[in-house]
Amino acid sequence: MSRRPEPRFGTTGLPQEQQRALRRATRLEVVTLLYMLTCVAAVFAVMGSSQAMKAAWIEDMLALIPPLAFLVAVRRARKAPTVDHPYGYHRTVAIGHLTAAVALLAMGLFLVEDSATGLVRQEHPPIGTVQLFGTTLWSGWLMIAVMVYTGIGPFILGRLKLPLSETLHDKVLYADADMQKADWRTALGTIVGVLGIGIGWWWADSAAALFIAASILRDGWSNLRYASGALMDQRARTYDDAAPHPLTHRVDEALTALPWVTASRSRVRDQGHVFHVEAFVQVDPDEPVILERLEEAVALLDALDWKLHDIVVMPVRALPDAVPAPTDPEGEKA
Repeated sequence: MSRRPEPRFGTTGLPQEQQRALRRATRLEVVTLLYMLTCVAAVFAVMGSSQAMKAAWIEDMLALIPPLAFLVAVRRARKAPTVDHPYGYHRTVAIGHLTAAVALLAMGLFLVEDSATGLVRQEHPPIGTVQLFGTTLWSGWLMIAVMVYTGIGPFILGRLKLPLSETLHDKVLYADADMQKADWRTALGTIVGVLGIGIGWWWADSAAALFIAASILRDGWSNLRYASGALMDQRARTYDDAAPHPLTHRVDEALTALPWVTASRSRVRDQGHVFHVEAFVQVDPDEPVILERLEEAVALLDALDWKLHDIVVMPVRALPDAVPAPTDPEGEKA
């Protein structure tokens, strides 16, 4: 029996923890795709003329983009470097992140305009009745039941994906987990909007739709900002873009600890799941720089963390001014 191929990103082998996380994340994303397809169909079947239901339906369709982007990016990132792509295909993660962000931002802008127009025009969306198994039911109950169904899955799936996004340093997976959080909040807001119509608050539907649209717009803008920064070779940040990644400081600490190095300044950029490191080391004049020492430095960084993938160590007489020290105010700007 042939063994299952070992999960990896390009030429970067993954530790056991990351291998398990990658397999689990892939399974969760496939489950998410199948589940969200049923949500899209269910919401479409009952949405009627409700603005809130329409916004929830569109958000459910948008929720298909991050898992698709993740699955495509992971598959492409496994490819080994080629002559035309000497750095490998790790940037597919950033492309997937940007694609999801643009889709979210564009749809958020459309829904904000559409929902605000409904409020200004004081539209009164009718919610009628439906015959079900010989019983006449208010359609709002069906809408609420569908919203409960569409809210349970994202609540569970988002919580399962969040720790995996940190383990894999996968920003597409994190964006998906963040959007799943928005999905169950959307379901809750839609339920409030439908109940509002039921008690005669005509504005509740458009207000709920505007709340959903604002949530989509916020997600789109934040993801677009961070995805653009990564593609512009911004300093490597944590998986949730909350702060500069601590590995940059650890790289300089490890190199400075070498007896022949007096100071170190590194440029660490996020290639997707892995980091590209350019380390400039100021050398003690009394210590000769030989090939074995440079190889030792590269091996030291390679063993520091699995994410440190493409490593260059350059001995210099003086540290370059173009690379701010981590303690500089300019260097700490996000």
